[in-house]
Amino acid sequence: MSSNKARAAVVGTGHLGTFHAEKYAAIEACDLVGVVDVDHERARALADRLSCKAFSSPMDLVGKVDCVSVAVPTTLHRSVAGELLEAGVDCLVEKPLAASGAEADELVALAREHGCILQVGHLERFNPALIRLAGMIRKPRFVECHRLAPFTPRGADVDVVRDLMIHDLDLIGLLQPAEIVHIDSVGIPVLTPNVDLANVRIRFADRCVANVTASRVSGKRERKLRLFQEDLYLAIDLGERKAQVAHRRSGTDAALEIDWEELDLGEGDALEAQIRAFVASVQTRARAATTGEDGSRALHLCERILTSMETE
Repeated sequence: MSSNKARAAVVGTGHLGTFHAEKYAAIEACDLVGVVDVDHERARALADRLSCKAFSSPMDLVGKVDCVSVAVPTTLHRSVAGELLEAGVDCLVEKPLAASGAEADELVALAREHGCILQVGHLERFNPALIRLAGMIRKPRFVECHRLAPFTPRGADVDVVRDLMIHDLDLIGLLQPAEIVHIDSVGIPVLTPNVDLANVRIRFADRCVANVTASRVSGKRERKLRLFQEDLYLAIDLGERKAQVAHRRSGTDAALEIDWEELDLGEGDALEAQIRAFVASVQTRARAATTGEDGSRALHLCERILTSMETE
C-alpha cells in the first residue's frame, strides 16, 4: 500500500471522533471514506461537511476502508474494535484501549491473529514538548505529574485514573521502564459514582519514585510533568508547551553553579502527528508508534492502582 492512499474512516462522531475525521480529511496520505455513529443525523452532518459518506454500522466499512479510528464510549471499544480487527481492518483506538485489562489483552491478541495494526490514542507521546526534551531524560530518580481538568460528562463513564491519569502512567512507563515494586494510592468520588480525584505514589525497583495526581474536579486545566535526575531538573508544561531546565554548570565542582533555562517549545498538533503516524504504519506495516501492548500495559497498571485504593 506504500504507493497508495490509505482509505480511512471514523467510528463515533462525538467530540474526539469529529477531530479525528477532520485530521484524516486534511492529510494527503489518506482518503476519508466515511464516518459511523448511532446518531445518524450527526454522522450525516459531519459526512456532508467533510465530503464523505455516513454509515450505519462499523461493519458497513469492511471492504471499503483500510483503517479506522474508534472513538466510541470506552465500554464499546472491545466490541467495535474487535469486530473490525477480525475483519482485517487496522484500528486506532482512543484511550483507554478497553474497559478492562482483560478486554485490552483480547484486542491485542486479535490484532496479532489477523495481522492488523493496533494503535492506542495515548496522545501525550506526540506532544511536541515531550518529543523535543525526551533526549534529556535518563534514569529519573523522582517524577511528579499533575493533570487537572474541569468536570465534563465526556469520559465520565470511567474513573479519573483511566480517563486522565492513564496519560501520565503511559509516559512514566515510557521514561522509567524499571519494575514497579509498590503502589500507594487514594481516590475519592466527588461528582460521579467513580473516582474523580486520585493520587498515586509508585516505587520502582531502581528506587525511583513517581507521585501522580489526577483530578477532573478542578477550576483550571493543568498538565505538568517534573523530573529530577542526577545533575538535572526538568519541569515540562505539556499544555503550554513550555519548560524549565536546571542543571549543574559543567567544569565546576560545586552544586552552587546552576544554569537555568526557560524554553518555549513552540506550536504543534499532537492529534495530527498521532494520526499521521498511524497512517504511516498502515501503509508500511511498521510497528505502531503506540502499540496495543502499550495500551494494555497502561490499563493493567490503572487496575492495580484502583485495586490498591479498594484494599488500603
